[in-house]
Amino acid sequence: MERKNVITFKGNPLTLLGNELKVGDTAPDFTATDAGLKPVKLSDFKGQTVIISSVPSLDTPVCEIQTKKFNQEASSLNAKVLTLSMDLPFAQKRFCDAFSIKNVLTLSDYKERDFGNKFGLLIKELGLLARAVFVISPNGKISYIEIVKEVTQEPNYAAAIANIKTAATAKA
Repeated sequence: MERKNVITFKGNPLTLLGNELKVGDTAPDFTATDAGLKPVKLSDFKGQTVIISSVPSLDTPVCEIQTKKFNQEASSLNAKVLTLSMDLPFAQKRFCDAFSIKNVLTLSDYKERDFGNKFGLLIKELGLLARAVFVISPNGKISYIEIVKEVTQEPNYAAAIANIKTAATAKA
């Protein structure tokens, strides 16, 4: 499935590939790769509030800021924070080591593009993930979605964090 006019990069329209998800949908399970080259599934965190922070590449300033911000906030949230990108697991590990990222689990979607396709965030023209934030409540439902319109801009952290606090109290 292709979706146009959802996001731009420096004002230029891009095409998103994959499923379009909505608040209230059950979050699709996906598999990505951790820094140890092991597969990690969303279902590994069943029963927990999960925030998914999707970024194009940790090697860009806005993605760096976004990951650092969620790392900082994660210690005060009752949620598991996952940052997904197409960066290789080795680069993600180097990034986390360089910036002392301890509260966020970085996962790479480079291998299967499973996350990008199932969450509708794969950018056709760039082969990267769109900038987005999803909150998954403990019952597995999506309680918050922000697909950032302009890829070079940051997400609305306050709205996502407020939703995380609400999602954490959702009953299964």
